[in-house]
Amino acid sequence: MSMMLQRRAVLTAGLAALSLATIGGGSASAQAARIRLLWWGSQERADRTNKAIAAFKQVKPDLDIAGEFAGWSDYWPRLATQVAGRNAPDLIQMDYRYIFEYARRGALAPLDEYLGKSLKIEDFGVPNIDSGRVDGKLYGINLGVNSSAVFFDAAGWEKTGVKPPSAGQTWEEFAKSAAEFGKNKPKPGYYATADASGVEPSFENWLRQSKKSLFSEDGALGYDSKDATQWFTMWADMRAAGGCVPADIQALDQLNIETNPLTTGKAATAFAHSNQFVGYQAVNKAKLALTSYPKVSKDTPSGHYLKPSMLMSVANGSAGIASAVDFINFLVAVPEGVDILGVERGVPASASMREQLSPKLNEVSKAMVEYIAEVTPGVGPLPPAPPPGAGEFAFVLKRTSEEVAFGKITPEQGGEKLVKEAETVIKRK
Repeated sequence: MSMMLQRRAVLTAGLAALSLATIGGGSASAQAARIRLLWWGSQERADRTNKAIAAFKQVKPDLDIAGEFAGWSDYWPRLATQVAGRNAPDLIQMDYRYIFEYARRGALAPLDEYLGKSLKIEDFGVPNIDSGRVDGKLYGINLGVNSSAVFFDAAGWEKTGVKPPSAGQTWEEFAKSAAEFGKNKPKPGYYATADASGVEPSFENWLRQSKKSLFSEDGALGYDSKDATQWFTMWADMRAAGGCVPADIQALDQLNIETNPLTTGKAATAFAHSNQFVGYQAVNKAKLALTSYPKVSKDTPSGHYLKPSMLMSVANGSAGIASAVDFINFLVAVPEGVDILGVERGVPASASMREQLSPKLNEVSKAMVEYIAEVTPGVGPLPPAPPPGAGEFAFVLKRTSEEVAFGKITPEQGGEKLVKEAETVIKRK
């Protein structure tokens, strides 16, 4: 059985079990005095989260919070397995791609009754509160606002004498610069950019520039095989021109900060989420800069939108739901908790928390906040609610892009395969 099929089997089994999650039975938490928290992310995020847990312990000494984390690729199979085994963590870091499916399967607890009481998030504003709603009920609390972004080693680009990524640059201009970088690269095995053909936010941003989308309002695909072929072809051309890392290097990227070619010293550019800038800079010796994505043409939309970088949800049936909500409130609405998290999970949704946090930020965090302010005037609307199975699409895209990069299939075949497999996963119930 292939890795993809194994992952799909685990996710399918786990999500099928979500429908069994009912009040009193969804969490393994036997006592309200101890709750579990599961999140994805880098070591930087883990350090901040554990520090926040320790600080909250001073506020609520009779509560123990046991935390565990994983990289993005491993996180979702682990969560699905725990849910399937009726051992769901009380606190679940949730993504916009997955919250609809988990909520509709009954795995998450609605939190509306806590609003204005132990959950003091009124100054988030309606859009940021509603980003955690599914079918009118609140299932997730926005931990921070972010957008897609380009990170790059400015000194690495400067050594080649080539213009680095910049706002307003077109994809054609970026590709030309990447090829020039390849001709003048300062060391062997070093490339202008990581291969983002298998990165879902990158593909989505590119589609939005042509007024298309990953998914439509009715839950179907918002693009066709010709679009996907064009995407794969653009990156194949960059590889062929020596501007993009080859397939064997990109295949080592497990969709996390530590394994991205920028971090491993193989590329001068990476495509990621803006809130990850803090984590990337923490593990990169070179000073990084960030900017917006290239555009299809000077006249197209930017493709950017402001999204909840992640949400915090509570398992349906958690015996410690009140304590879990108290901890969420500590993270997003209490200065001490907000200061500890900083902007690593995104810019705080709370206006008052942003105001009190801003003067305390270091240069790296300030750059991220400034980036969000810079792209905000040109952002588009939040995408439609993703259909069931949408969470698996990131893995489908990564695998298909690798097959194209290794030459196992052509970009045209990759485009057809991506659409076929994407349609299959979103039809899964």
